[in-house]
Amino acid sequence: MSPPRCLPILETLVGFDTVSRNPNRPLADWVEDYLRRLDVPVHRVSDPTGQWVNLFATIGPPDVPGYVLSGHTDVVPVDGQPWSADPFRLRVADGRAFGRGTSDMKGFDACVLAMVPAMLERPLTKPIHIALSFDEEVGCKGVRLLIAELDRLCPVKPLGVIVGEPTGMEVVIAHKGKESYRTSVTGTPAHSSLAPTAVNAVEWAAELVVRIRDIGRRLATEGPFDPLFDVPHSTAHVGQIHGGTTLNIVPEICWFDWEFRTLPEVDLAALVAEVKAHAEARMLPAMRKLAPAVEIRFDQTTELPPVDIAADHALTTLTKALAGKNGHRKVAYGTEGGLFRRDGGIPAIVCGPGDIAQAHKPDEFVELSQLAACETFLERLIAHCRA
Repeated sequence: MSPPRCLPILETLVGFDTVSRNPNRPLADWVEDYLRRLDVPVHRVSDPTGQWVNLFATIGPPDVPGYVLSGHTDVVPVDGQPWSADPFRLRVADGRAFGRGTSDMKGFDACVLAMVPAMLERPLTKPIHIALSFDEEVGCKGVRLLIAELDRLCPVKPLGVIVGEPTGMEVVIAHKGKESYRTSVTGTPAHSSLAPTAVNAVEWAAELVVRIRDIGRRLATEGPFDPLFDVPHSTAHVGQIHGGTTLNIVPEICWFDWEFRTLPEVDLAALVAEVKAHAEARMLPAMRKLAPAVEIRFDQTTELPPVDIAADHALTTLTKALAGKNGHRKVAYGTEGGLFRRDGGIPAIVCGPGDIAQAHKPDEFVELSQLAACETFLERLIAHCRA
């Protein structure tokens, strides 16, 4: 089998260190130059600094509805991970392409860009739009700016968005919604020998952590359930906690990070409200009997709506035909598709090369056969858009 045509582009994309804390502008500059050399007009939607850049390009007639191919350009950090080689230099061995972002999700980006010449060979009757975003890994920050500009960038609403996150080229018709928070508890400091006279921020934070855990257990036992999801129920999770300075001081501050991931039909806002109500109605009155100025603050860090498209929707039927699949899946992780669906009013589905199990790990890789399958998928999309 000949190597996938996207490999040279993937090598270039992996070579840009686009960990979310770093500007992605150098990568965006390269992609824009690549597309402009093919006479494809490119639009930028940047953050206020101009250093973090979304790109949007249209191939084909802009005045009829078409399809958006959506990918992100940022990757997660490699700090502290035991990579066996430079993570920002593509290495091909044993039928796999290794490097940070090969699976999540520069492999898809490279496939799309490599197929642009094929898109241009003969006129399309339906347009193919390319949307590349920044800062997906830290709350899908970039794509929100892009979606806000879609009426200008794409005056005719697309028929659908295909998000190329790694699904093994399986068709994913739904993923969970997510909200995450940093909750900060402010108590009062004191010598630990006087602990009963002070408000212990760690202990009160722990009570709220237990409340979140109990909600998670309720969701796991009472549902609702959907067996098509890899985790068939909604979940609660506390991932980080920090408080106190030393044992003999009653801690004044404690904060913790937590999240809900919910099935599309579950009222996520109601679950968050339940946590906040417990803090405000049950905890704060007891805390303020000792110190009126104490507080519990909730700062949202991530909000991501679900994807949920019908199994018989036209976009689902098309995506299955393009992928050569009869079945479909649902997944627990989130994508930008939910934002296209909710804020852009565009149906969204997820299908892309690679395995989510390889994402975010040292020696991340994508199978070359997956890249080849994605290129075949895109060839079929191009043929569909010429019909």
